[in-house]
Amino acid sequence: MKHFCLTLAALLIHLTLFAQQYDLLIRGGKVVDGTGNAWFYADVAIKDGKVAKVGKLPSATATRIVDAKGLIVCPGFIDVHTHIEEDEFRVPTADNFIYDGVTTVVTGNCGLSNVDLGRYFRQLDSLKTSVNVASMIGHNDVRQAVMGTVNRPATPDEQKKMEALVEKAMKDGAAGLATGLIYIPGTFSTTDEIVGLARVAARYGGVYASHIRSEGDDVLKAIEEAVLIGRETGIPVQISHFKVSGQNNWGRSKETLAAVESARREGIDVTIDQYPYTASSTGLTTLLPSWALAGGQDSIKARVANPITHERMVKDMVATLKRRQQKHFTYAVVASYDPDPTLNGKNLEEINLLKGRKHKAEAEAETILELVLKGNASMVFHGMGDWDVENIMRYPQNMFASDASIRVYNFGVPHPRGYGTNARVLGYYVRQKKVIPLEEAVRRMTSLPAQKFRLQGRGLLQSNMEADVVVFDENTIIDASTYDRPHQYSKGIKYVVVNGQLVVDEEKHTGLRIGKVLRLFN
Repeated sequence: MKHFCLTLAALLIHLTLFAQQYDLLIRGGKVVDGTGNAWFYADVAIKDGKVAKVGKLPSATATRIVDAKGLIVCPGFIDVHTHIEEDEFRVPTADNFIYDGVTTVVTGNCGLSNVDLGRYFRQLDSLKTSVNVASMIGHNDVRQAVMGTVNRPATPDEQKKMEALVEKAMKDGAAGLATGLIYIPGTFSTTDEIVGLARVAARYGGVYASHIRSEGDDVLKAIEEAVLIGRETGIPVQISHFKVSGQNNWGRSKETLAAVESARREGIDVTIDQYPYTASSTGLTTLLPSWALAGGQDSIKARVANPITHERMVKDMVATLKRRQQKHFTYAVVASYDPDPTLNGKNLEEINLLKGRKHKAEAEAETILELVLKGNASMVFHGMGDWDVENIMRYPQNMFASDASIRVYNFGVPHPRGYGTNARVLGYYVRQKKVIPLEEAVRRMTSLPAQKFRLQGRGLLQSNMEADVVVFDENTIIDASTYDRPHQYSKGIKYVVVNGQLVVDEEKHTGLRIGKVLRLFN
């Protein structure tokens, strides 16, 4: 009898522990669940990679208990506009994203992706990264695979080939179609070409994400094209890194946001994303007129060597500068230039003077051509106004996205957005400037992007959702990365959970690489 009682007691203890046992218990935090609703106190229990319970769990036990008293507990941040290709193999731990609270990235943006996404996803499955990864299929690379870099409309046969590549990518799990319409060869495409490709992506439930044809003088026309593609195909539209560039366009976000809202009232699913900075970042060749870039590097060299086209290129660049109401290319700063790394961090006006040339815009245009001929540079362009950044930030259908790669620590002088996008929003714009409330900022980083890009099971801190979680101190969170010293991780993020496991533990990356490839099927 005694033996029976002991056995029964042991069984009861085992069953009790089993009933309460979780892998991870985040106790006593202020939960901001991603819905946009007000925060509330609760415990968050995680088991087998899922959120098991959210609520008061005083008797619960877990393999690991995290004390979140005084901290914010929210869903992992989703960055819908990244460019991680190639860098994921160099830094699979994705430290710059993880330390900024990002648990999921969408890559393949601005028309630039792996064309064979099936193969790419298999590579990621083998590699394992610390973040979850979804990918768009990039129009520029699809077009180049079929047509090269020629400046002409696609033939019917070429259109069919491009549509076939997009269809294969969608079947392989792409999140949608992405265009980069200021880049070669996407800039040579017609709207009809994109409509045809977007219609294919729409059949599989994809999103159309676009770096539109202009973010400056012709921005309204460019927005209209994106809206038209949504109207013609029914595909949800995402306008990437929404902004107005050039001093002459400052204040026009009133017009551009009105255009987006007008499309939404019409019933077109248009949303936007934004990085919280007044500088952009892309390649040096974007300063050249697009007509000069057709055919690749050999063709560019031939045009530079030809006195007539050379003069035209210089005149076009100077004319664009004057439209921006600037006398010099001071706003353009080299982030990384492989042929001469000593130029990293210097603006084009400085570089021109270092080369002993006249202090004139025409001479600076000549310097730009010289740099391009030796190899393209990654640049930072200071061209937006603070008022527009904040005005766009207030728009409810706006997500936050870094437009960044996985940073190789201490390489080059890249845009700080790759390190501090989310922390900057939460620290500078939410806490210090009070541009938007905390709960609204978190919604834009979590459930809104998850809904738009069909990231099922993510973006909300609720039972049965995937356990991607961020725990941060709302009083200290801030971006540390600056334009001068970009290689600094965000501060105030204490814990990051990806698929149920701690990837940041007490502000230290654990080295775990348990991110998943998110293949998105209809």
